Amino acid sequence: MKYHCLIIDDEKLLADSTAEYFNLFGVKTAAVYSAEESRCFFEENTAGLLLLDINLGDGSGFALCRELREQTDIPILFISARTSDDDKIAALNIGGDDYIQKPCSLGVLLAKVQAVLKRYGKESGENYSDQRIKVDMPGQSLLVDGKKVKLTMMEFRLLSYLIQNRDKVVSKQELFEKVWADKFTGDGTLNVHIRRIREAIEVNPNQPEYIVTYWGKGYKFEGAGR
Repeated sequence: MKYHCLIIDDEKLLADSTAEYFNLFGVKTAAVYSAEESRCFFEENTAGLLLLDINLGDGSGFALCRELREQTDIPILFISARTSDDDKIAALNIGGDDYIQKPCSLGVLLAKVQAVLKRYGKESGENYSDQRIKVDMPGQSLLVDGKKVKLTMMEFRLLSYLIQNRDKVVSKQELFEKVWADKFTGDGTLNVHIRRIREAIEVNPNQPEYIVTYWGKGYKFEGAGR
């Protein structure tokens, strides 16, 4: 069965009430309460997006994210009561696409999930290629020096948006609103994603030639391809 969203959270009452709320608004959602139950879920079902808690009764959400990233590129949104910046950075570094702080109102959470699903479901526009990288936007694939490189969904969308707007410097605020569809996304989240993209495509990530920072203004993609 196909679901829009899967919630993986060992707080059963919270997971069930969130899933019930989402379903009322047409976001077909299921809930499971452990890493093992999520594995069983994916044996017979699919989901377009995951809401994943860090603390699971039978393991770590971080470990589960690493495992899932070997199988899928769908958006993974961490949701946790933990407030450490280290947790937020770790969540993004292992392949998470966003980090949502508990408690979060169901209305705000639903809006974020709907925005991600809408954006994820859209095909991007033109492709990009030069002597070093090839970006297939509809196919969501990246080749660097002829080898396939894996990006998370959010990283790929960020790279695609910068390429599509390579004639201008794109402000952080525009990236928050157009890529994340969330004007409240923080600088730390954006910085981690930019760094990971640079590590994937730049010869020297510390001296980027593709994604260049314009201090106080934003970022610009300066590749020479078409």
